Amino acid sequence: MAFSDTEEFKRCTCCGQVWPAREDFLSDDNILLNGYQANFKDPARGLFLFVHLKKECGTSVAIRSENFRDLYDGPVYLGSLRGSEECPGYCLGQFDLNRCDARCRNAYVRELLHIIGRWPKK
Repeated sequence: MAFSDTEEFKRCTCCGQVWPAREDFLSDDNILLNGYQANFKDPARGLFLFVHLKKECGTSVAIRSENFRDLYDGPVYLGSLRGSEECPGYCLGQFDLNRCDARCRNAYVRELLHIIGRWPKK
């Protein structure tokens, strides 16, 4: 994902801090991944939920999962298993960041959560 000098990856709606690149955002030790709001029709439109822990801020930051899709290179399944016996229901809990072994179209997002949650901080 490339951004020009005039673009930014994300701007905090509360304090105005700018992260010029996704890597700047993910490696900021004041950013904490704390949830995921699933979109069952289109997983790319689900929202990764972060908290900006900067003392003067503390706001929530939501970013569509499609902005992180290139970080995952594993299998992506077509069908949804939501509501089936094979579904552990992780996507139903906003603060549940567990990996999912189900062969479901939402499983790759669970892997992205794991990748982002382990991103090295500065």
